[in-house]
Amino acid sequence: MQIGSTPHDDRTGVSAPSGLCAQARGASGGQLQPEIWMQEGVKRVEQALTRLLCAEDDGGIELMAAMRYATLGGGKRTRALLCLAAGALADTPAHILDDVGAAIEMMHACTLVHDDLPAMDDDVLRRGLPTVHVKFGEATAILVGDALQAHAFLTLANLDASRDNHIALVRELAQAVSAKGAAGGQAMDLALVGKYVELDRIVAMHRMKSGALVRASVRMGALCAIAEDAAPAMLYCALDHYSACFGLALQVVNDILDATADAATLGKVPGKDAAAQKPTCASIMGLQEARQFALDLLREAGEAIAPLGPRAERLAQMLHQANAYLFKHAPCA
Repeated sequence: MQIGSTPHDDRTGVSAPSGLCAQARGASGGQLQPEIWMQEGVKRVEQALTRLLCAEDDGGIELMAAMRYATLGGGKRTRALLCLAAGALADTPAHILDDVGAAIEMMHACTLVHDDLPAMDDDVLRRGLPTVHVKFGEATAILVGDALQAHAFLTLANLDASRDNHIALVRELAQAVSAKGAAGGQAMDLALVGKYVELDRIVAMHRMKSGALVRASVRMGALCAIAEDAAPAMLYCALDHYSACFGLALQVVNDILDATADAATLGKVPGKDAAAQKPTCASIMGLQEARQFALDLLREAGEAIAPLGPRAERLAQMLHQANAYLFKHAPCA
């Protein structure tokens, strides 16, 4: 598929969604039903991950088994769903979006496996299960992260897409985990332990450590079909503003829940930030101010994509889901 080869709308420069988008509409043909397209999207990405991380005999070394353990059968697949939602703006073929979403989830799993290591955040639970280094050993966990990163890029390289697509997508994912993205954010996170810092530094760290991959997830969904230099200026500007607000809001919510939720809700040991003397938005602002900050960010994200109209409906529904999650698990005091 050639970048920019889909028919463009006169107002936004992106084509009208179809396929699963149409199937997910209610009987009245009106609003998209989020529980339908999200469940279907998670299922399709899970199937892509199962196919791409083939359970072949690895001679008893357990590397692929550990990779599958780290990646399959858990998580909300938020980043993959953001990719699928942005892809609906451009009517990107489902089979391409599925594999791009799978590549993003592999990279996300890579960052989690490495972050959980004793030398990093030293977590023993992830998604309610023992972390990879606890179950398979620290050395295997390091290799799992390395291999998942490689498989993510291999997946993008093998897409049924043009050379320009490959370059744009690989560049976007690489930037998200570079020294200016997740790796740099994790380094900053470690450097801030035990220190008093201004809120601006915490926000900057969050935008790198977790926000960069959220931004890439949104952009990659659109880049599958519409090159940035061929799109109206407002399109990627709106998507970047949306993802910056959404990504930061997700991390603020995580900060709040680490301080207030139980292990069953979190899927990991609560209270880790305070125990490790990590400065967070919640510890600096206070829980109620941090909660309002997250709500304000989600509202701002919605305002950012409002000019895109109904084509951004799935992206808007991701915000509604995040709002509902916050109200359910971190209600007002």
